[in-house]
Amino acid sequence: MADNIVVQYFVKGGWIMWPILLTSVVALVVTVERTIWWIIESRRRDPEKLDKVYAALESGDIKTASAYARNSRDPLLRVIWHGLNHYHASLQGALQVAAGIELERAGRFIVVLDTIVTLAPLLGLLGTVTGLIRAFFKLGDVELSEQAIGGGIAEALIATASGLVIAVVALIALNYFAAKLAKFQFELQTAATNAEVLTSTAAALAKGKESISYENRFTAAA
Repeated sequence: MADNIVVQYFVKGGWIMWPILLTSVVALVVTVERTIWWIIESRRRDPEKLDKVYAALESGDIKTASAYARNSRDPLLRVIWHGLNHYHASLQGALQVAAGIELERAGRFIVVLDTIVTLAPLLGLLGTVTGLIRAFFKLGDVELSEQAIGGGIAEALIATASGLVIAVVALIALNYFAAKLAKFQFELQTAATNAEVLTSTAAALAKGKESISYENRFTAAA
């Protein structure tokens, strides 16, 4: 019964319902794919190993920190590992590049949802216009005028309502994933900053110890 009603409304909505249906399918596929991706990504987090990496960096043991982060599925550890591999060249630059790659993966298809949020209401509006045009073209025929006007108005309203519903649902999904992406970006920046600060601090302390040791040797020799 419900399926028949849906089909009837779809047919009454006119030809514009086909592109509207396409946008709804794309929005659904993107939403499901992104939801699954975020669930899997959340299960890859390894806070215990991340703490071990921080502890190794704080003690100045970069090799051990890199060994902990190697082959990890945690995106935060992947960023740190990439940065430590380019420690002697540019730690900050390597961290930024790795973080950018992770953000690109996390933000995939967001632009598609953003497009659908704008496109779906416009398709509904186009259906409104085409429905009214079809109704006005048949106004000259007295016998068909009432039926034509009713059918044209129904086509216009169904198309508009369908476009708005899809846009609302897509907007909710877009805002949800945008919030997840913003939080993920903050976590990446925090991890990269911690790694950079701990590495710099450990290097400074090592230089300080070397300087003190050299001064002691120089004093003893004198």
